[in-house]
Amino acid sequence: MDTIASLFSFITTPVSWVIVQFHSVYGAIFGPDTGWAWGLSIVSLVILIRICLIPLFVKQIKATRAMQTLQPEMKKIQERYKNDKQRQSEEMMKLYKDTGTNPLSSCLPILAQSPFFFALYHVLNSIASNDTIGVINENLLQSAQKAHIVGAPLAAKFTDSASKVEALGASLTDVRVVTAIMIVLMSASQFFTQRQLMTKNVDTTVKTPFMQQQKMLMYVFPVMFAVFGINFPVGVLVYWLTTNVWTMGQQMYVIHNNPTPGSKAQASYLDRLTKHITQHDKVGKRRDRAIVKAIVAKGRDRNEFERKFINGLSKAGLAAQADGTVIKSDSAATAQAEDGTPTATGGTPKRQQPKRQSKSQRQHGGAGGAGGAKAAGGTDEPKTSLTKSGEPEDAKPAAAAKKGGAKPAGGTRSKAQSGQRKGPQRPKSPSKK
Repeated sequence: MDTIASLFSFITTPVSWVIVQFHSVYGAIFGPDTGWAWGLSIVSLVILIRICLIPLFVKQIKATRAMQTLQPEMKKIQERYKNDKQRQSEEMMKLYKDTGTNPLSSCLPILAQSPFFFALYHVLNSIASNDTIGVINENLLQSAQKAHIVGAPLAAKFTDSASKVEALGASLTDVRVVTAIMIVLMSASQFFTQRQLMTKNVDTTVKTPFMQQQKMLMYVFPVMFAVFGINFPVGVLVYWLTTNVWTMGQQMYVIHNNPTPGSKAQASYLDRLTKHITQHDKVGKRRDRAIVKAIVAKGRDRNEFERKFINGLSKAGLAAQADGTVIKSDSAATAQAEDGTPTATGGTPKRQQPKRQSKSQRQHGGAGGAGGAKAAGGTDEPKTSLTKSGEPEDAKPAAAAKKGGAKPAGGTRSKAQSGQRKGPQRPKSPSKK
């Protein structure tokens, strides 16, 4: 323990100083020797540390999203070198290097908390051993030893002997019951946090080693907390339970407001966003506008939830814009199709081909139509007779009556109607009686 103390001596003094400052505040409210004053001091230490680690948490989210975008490429490498594990690992590391991603970035908050955790562990262990440490003097040491949390001393552990627990003014049964309950709560909160991440905020359509790693951590971390928790003092269990609850709440906020693309959380978020936009005809928050802008910019690369979101806006008469806003679309506007291409929703109808007529319809309908057009139009066309000079004049009306309508004389050049030939036609000879 002296070796650990020497390793973490640079952090034990600041940690003890922060605890003492919070204790002076809570001691004035609840009493300096109460478990409330010392317990809330530890909780406040956790909150202060986690607030300072928010930038690392944001970096963790970005690293996780980057790993999500690499999953298709990782799957290709996995399938291509499925029989060569060494080559598969080399290609994975090359992919990480080329894209600037790091699979261990998701562990940054835990790694950053480790020095504070061991420093607090050493401070509480010194209190149990009746040793002063950092800025904790003799008076504060005696006050901390008197503090009990639900009957368990702040520095007591599950594995302590009955004589050591009695020296701290408590019973062994109380200490083991309280520590066992806190260990179960600590492990359960860790499991729920990791399970929430795996079931709601991960694109499960692609199976990669990263997915297997996260799934393994979901079961490994709770077991580790349960095994090592029996050697933690009650104060350290308070610290770790508080940080697990903070992590769980922080992750719930991120999943609810900024989910991973392709996850179930994104589907729920886009459903809520669609209802809000259709009710108010606008995108309210800046965060929502940024997400709509990213979805519009994807075009054909949208996933099924994003395509459903764009189509839902189109059905409501709205169109998402490149800047993240929405506008009302009229009947002549264009809407986004599911594959990202614009499709006409109104406007000029398609040109229809005329219905094909039979030969008899073309012959009779064309002739009748030509005669009707002439009668209706009332235009006089120049007539050029192609009949013989010696032909009687009364033959022409008879021929016209026989045809059943006003037909232009032979040789007349007129516009061809439907079913007629172009150019001059030879007139039929009148019947000789």
